[in-house]
Amino acid sequence: MEGDRRSAPTEGRRDRAAPVARSGRAAPAGRPARTARAARTARPTIFDVAALAGVSYSTVSRVINDQPHVHEDTRQRVRVAMAHLGYTAHVSARALASGRTGAIGLLALELESSFFTAIIRGVDEQAAHVGFDLLLCTTHDRREKEAQYVARLSHGMVDGLLIILPRAMPDYVGRLRSERFPFVIIDHDEDAPGCDVIAADNRGGARQAVAHLAELGHRRIAIITGDPVAGSSHQRVLGYRDALAAAGLPFDETLVAQGDFLEPRAHLATLQLMRQAAPPTAIFASSDLAAFGVMRAARELGMRVPDDLSVVGFDDIPEASYVGPPLTTVIQPLREMGRAGVRRLAELVRDQTEPAMRMILHTTLMVRGTTAPPPERLATRRRGTGIAAAGASVAAAVAAASRSRSRD
Repeated sequence: MEGDRRSAPTEGRRDRAAPVARSGRAAPAGRPARTARAARTARPTIFDVAALAGVSYSTVSRVINDQPHVHEDTRQRVRVAMAHLGYTAHVSARALASGRTGAIGLLALELESSFFTAIIRGVDEQAAHVGFDLLLCTTHDRREKEAQYVARLSHGMVDGLLIILPRAMPDYVGRLRSERFPFVIIDHDEDAPGCDVIAADNRGGARQAVAHLAELGHRRIAIITGDPVAGSSHQRVLGYRDALAAAGLPFDETLVAQGDFLEPRAHLATLQLMRQAAPPTAIFASSDLAAFGVMRAARELGMRVPDDLSVVGFDDIPEASYVGPPLTTVIQPLREMGRAGVRRLAELVRDQTEPAMRMILHTTLMVRGTTAPPPERLATRRRGTGIAAAGASVAAAVAAASRSRSRD
């Protein structure tokens, strides 16, 4: 009787059906289906996708991580189920399953300058092309913040790092290298043994800029340098000196003004340079932003660019072609630097044993409207043009008179 009571159903109670997933199929063994309320309020899981697609959750995992050995029809069915449910793979779960996050980190000093935005645009374009998500962090030029971001991102948040104009490399580069964590430095012109670097030919670009001014006849050519901690600034000073030597011009320390790549400091440096007893007739600024500061100072001094002062910048940011007059500058391939950085990082993510390499991209001088011969040579040229024009007018008048007499 006791056994009969245990086996007999209780009056008024219905037998419970086996758990059923939302698709109507039985839930995978060992995974109870969620209630209707839970299904409405919780985010879809990999098991929901598997049930809807009619496959095992391990198959869904292989599709999410783009692994082989899944038939294309099955792969498409899983993707349709994911889209229908609004399923998005959790980054941490995906990292645990595949060892990769599918994301890369990007560190930049700031986002206001067109220099940084141009590089970031190239990074974003190439990352989308190769299928990386992008996590962007700004350090606001703080060494400790840069090191903190590197530490956090490199511990499972991203597969690799891109760092533009690093300030605190000694604080973390040794650890990244020892752990074989993929990273690429962009626009770093100092010795960095064992590091992958993408940079422009800063020395060659500066050489072109100053050689152009010397060819126009300038003999007192000043330079406003960049940030003293940046290797690119040192390289541009070397290119400046190379061009002076090639033109047979002496190096004069009084024509070297300290800058920081930004407009305010260059504006002040120009005012100081132009107070000299023999001021420069041309200024090479180490960035376009600095060149804008030079041009502002010239206007305040009542000088005309390029008639009274020639100016050359470096970078070719978008604003360089919009200012009046348009800026003669050195084209630094900023977007391509970003793209090249992502391409190289993708190689390192696939194979951490790749030997480190340094890629130097070509720079080109773009002559626009801010350079001309120095004032004395320009005045001579104008006087010569005026004399020639007057002579031509006299000759024309004589010829006309001769024709008139011949008709008489």
